[in-house]
Amino acid sequence: MTDKFESIRPFNHKEAIVVRKEVFADKDFKKFLEYLNMGITIDSLEQECTEFATQYDFQYAVTRKVLQFFSDQSTTHVEYKGLENISTDTPHLFIANHRDIIMDSAYLQLYFFYNQLNTSRIAIGDNLVSTPLLLNVALLNKMFLVKRSASIREKLVNSKLLSEYIHHSLATDHESVWIAQRNGRTKDGIDKTQQGLIKMLAYYNDEVDVVDALKKLRITPLTISYEYEPCDNLKARELALSEKEKYVKKEGEDFNSICTGIFCFKGRVKIVIGKPIIDELDTIPANLRKNEKINRVCDMIDQQIYQNFQLFPNHYIAYDFLENSDEFVEHYTPEQKKIFLEYIDKQSIVEDVPADKMKNYLLQIYANPVKTHFGKFLIKKEEKDW
Repeated sequence: MTDKFESIRPFNHKEAIVVRKEVFADKDFKKFLEYLNMGITIDSLEQECTEFATQYDFQYAVTRKVLQFFSDQSTTHVEYKGLENISTDTPHLFIANHRDIIMDSAYLQLYFFYNQLNTSRIAIGDNLVSTPLLLNVALLNKMFLVKRSASIREKLVNSKLLSEYIHHSLATDHESVWIAQRNGRTKDGIDKTQQGLIKMLAYYNDEVDVVDALKKLRITPLTISYEYEPCDNLKARELALSEKEKYVKKEGEDFNSICTGIFCFKGRVKIVIGKPIIDELDTIPANLRKNEKINRVCDMIDQQIYQNFQLFPNHYIAYDFLENSDEFVEHYTPEQKKIFLEYIDKQSIVEDVPADKMKNYLLQIYANPVKTHFGKFLIKKEEKDW
């Protein structure tokens, strides 16, 4: 029987048994584990990988240790909330704000590991797994591919296939799914759900109403907040260079962003599982046009993300500094302000962008979550394809 999802799905258990051996035989993978120096022997991991009865066993024994190491090396504290908002024996579609390529979804998986719950499948752009090793590691960890490079016709085909796979994962395989609310990480600190994502999710069956299609997914907003934004200077630099012309990534830039995002200092981190929007979907009038319904869904997701976002002192400091105000001065101390502004000055030094311009963009990255949380500006919906 032909597997229509073979080009994008993760490895099944039979395939994974073979690929795990190949991955542990890879010299680059062994060097990576040696570099991490996690206090566990590679030989013992390699031996374990041949004995796992399920994919979860592999993830718990290997992936959990790697992700926990990443977290311990780059954070001072991680807080989790919202497990009570979901049914732990029912699959959910987690639509998340997107600040870091790997760690955004990784923290959700750690939350599940801590509670002995099955991990979710994870959507990842195929441009981010550019080598056979990276692809194998991704597919071993229940990631599925979002195909980015394609003609307009191919994009339509790929979008329908992706939509069908997500519905299949939830309804048939009973596997939860993590997916970002937008195509690529937010660069300016403004989290907003792209219309293209919701259109894609409803695309699996043209004959079904948008709202009815989305009800089947148990959409659950997921919010991650970082005290120190991953790759903040890389994001600010890209924003500055994009002022006059479209920013074009250099070869290897995505991989650099992955590594930087994993290991850069993040301070405190908070992950909040929101409430499924199933009941809210029932409030959308049936006589609205399709795009209006999609806008309503985007707003439902965004509002939970804005309200569940943890505002740290850095965010308040940046807002007050840019606005030349003391509106939120009770949320930080003079010492915290001094430390953060010194950090911003340090992050502003790059070769190809003036420091004052970098500083302005960096401060906006931290200030904008304050604006969205308190509704200080209206956000125009993006029309881009997801």
